[in-house]
Amino acid sequence: MEISIRTPLIHSLPLSQHSGCEVWLKMESSQPTGSFKLRSAGHICQYYAQKGAKGFISSSGGNAGIAVAHSGRKLGLPVTVVVPETTSARARELIELEGARLIVHGKVWSEANDHALSLVTDDIFYIHPFDNPLLWEGISTIVDEVVNDGLRPDAVILSVGGGSLLSGIAQGLEKHQLDHIPVYAVETHGTASLNASLNAGKLVRLDKVSGIATTLAASQVCENAFTVARRLNVTGMQVSDEEAVNACRHFLDDHRVLTEPACGVSLSLLYDRKVQFNPADKVLVIVCGGASVTRESINV
Repeated sequence: MEISIRTPLIHSLPLSQHSGCEVWLKMESSQPTGSFKLRSAGHICQYYAQKGAKGFISSSGGNAGIAVAHSGRKLGLPVTVVVPETTSARARELIELEGARLIVHGKVWSEANDHALSLVTDDIFYIHPFDNPLLWEGISTIVDEVVNDGLRPDAVILSVGGGSLLSGIAQGLEKHQLDHIPVYAVETHGTASLNASLNAGKLVRLDKVSGIATTLAASQVCENAFTVARRLNVTGMQVSDEEAVNACRHFLDDHRVLTEPACGVSLSLLYDRKVQFNPADKVLVIVCGGASVTRESINV
């Protein structure tokens, strides 16, 4: 059973003309749940189902929880998702729409996650939202598809929250001997846990996270993402909430696709010309999506 789908790879004429390079978009917003998280959740849930799992427990502020709920429904297995109080009403609604049991616990994700771990049993398996090699393996298929479609990019732009997307894309780049190309890992100023770790030269935890890109709001990236960022040609970048939202609006006008601010942070690198590329450069942007995004969420 295929839970995630092969997503379109499209050439963006508006962004290419605006940026002065060849911009390609991997449209993870086209996944059934609207986010790349379905690749990781679908992969790990299928793996655990084959190992005898009778259900799943996850914790999430949004996209990951929706993806696990969807994967469980497709596999015919019950899912419980624990979310913090900050999770939007829309995200909660979508989790329940997939048939999952929703528990609201704690003010921040770490408190919700602790509660989720307390519910784990021998046959009810825990699904971390971003820190597990099986998650990264599922995400690495993005690069497989891009290469199979005939594109070998000269650079990649992606968003960073907990670090699963960076971890998975890095795995895919290494598989296809593309690990030498630059990767621009983008966060908002209020969620920049990867940037803080790179600047400190060690894995650090932010005292607090803030801002509009709530699905990037991990106070610490997973250790693998930090290791990957140090080993590969990864440049940490930061943008403002306003820049992220403006990029979402521009993208909606240019491509008729609504994305969340956590995706807009990557798009803003091109819309605001924060990085200069050569005209012949093929730049791949992971349009990571936004499972619970609404028009109102970018009208701020």
